[in-house]
Amino acid sequence: MAEPEILLSVRDLHAHYGESHVLHGMSFDVPRGEVVTLLGRNGVGKTTTMRSIMGIVGKRAGSVKYQGTETIGLSSNRIARLGLAFCPEERGIFSSLSVKENMVLPPVIKPGGLSLDEVYQLFPRLLERGSSQGTKLSGGEQQMLAIARILRTGADMLLLDEPTEGLAPVIVQHIGDIIRTLREKGFTILLVEQNFHFAATVADRHYVVEHGQVIDMIPNESLAANMDKLKSYLGV
Repeated sequence: MAEPEILLSVRDLHAHYGESHVLHGMSFDVPRGEVVTLLGRNGVGKTTTMRSIMGIVGKRAGSVKYQGTETIGLSSNRIARLGLAFCPEERGIFSSLSVKENMVLPPVIKPGGLSLDEVYQLFPRLLERGSSQGTKLSGGEQQMLAIARILRTGADMLLLDEPTEGLAPVIVQHIGDIIRTLREKGFTILLVEQNFHFAATVADRHYVVEHGQVIDMIPNESLAANMDKLKSYLGV
């Protein structure tokens, strides 16, 4: 069986916020077409890893290669143009704009993005709420909009930071359905998630993060056999 193509390769990644050294040599791979999660307790560096990959953290060192291109030293907009899209935990919905205006705001960076009609097929609720202002949306609708918005850009790889945080179980289930559908459509997804029960329903592999480093990789098919170890890692 052929080895999977590595779309994103992170090696010995360090990142700082001011004097605070947050990432201490993160190393992991994301194969093309997979959903990969970063699991870990609060404050271990998962979100900083996402922000470092996107070039949002100013002080970083190491190697982050996307489709073989080294991105350390590139600006965030140049990294995005390579085909990476970031959906932050805070969602970044523009409250003064309508749902549709929020949707069409990000630029299309390269061919291959979903059309508005394709996005609405995935998120029919957003079509219904198209003229509503961002302030009028529920948390679940805002999360749908935040994900939907980056699907139009032409990105090949999606970075989703805590997409289920604070959402009702029925919305969490819907987000899971969306992630699985996107995987079937050929998207590669890196997912930061606290809820490993949810992660187990969508992911191919899980990297466990502690103190700004990856300390273990657990294939999803081995998750049940490693549950005690995982609970120990996560303190649950």
